[in-house]
Amino acid sequence: MAEITVRYLAAPKSGPCPMFEVEQEFLFDSAGYESINCGKFCMEAWDAINRYVYAALQGGSIMRDWANDEKIMIACCNDGTRPVIFRIERIDQEE
Repeated sequence: MAEITVRYLAAPKSGPCPMFEVEQEFLFDSAGYESINCGKFCMEAWDAINRYVYAALQGGSIMRDWANDEKIMIACCNDGTRPVIFRIERIDQEE
């Protein structure tokens, strides 16, 4: 990854994405989904994963027949030089 950052970034020593921390966790409900634009989540990353979060909030299969658990999706933001990998999981409420 270092050769890519040196070649393409204006600040090649900027390090990993400053918006997220390793093992950071976000929990969304319908209200949280609607208010994500409050500046606490990178909008480029949100653009890459929001369809999976929305599907999970609707109780749907995130990636049926693609992943070994239809409630889990692994996705990545669009930053090719400092990507962030997300594990998106639908958490079903007990009735």
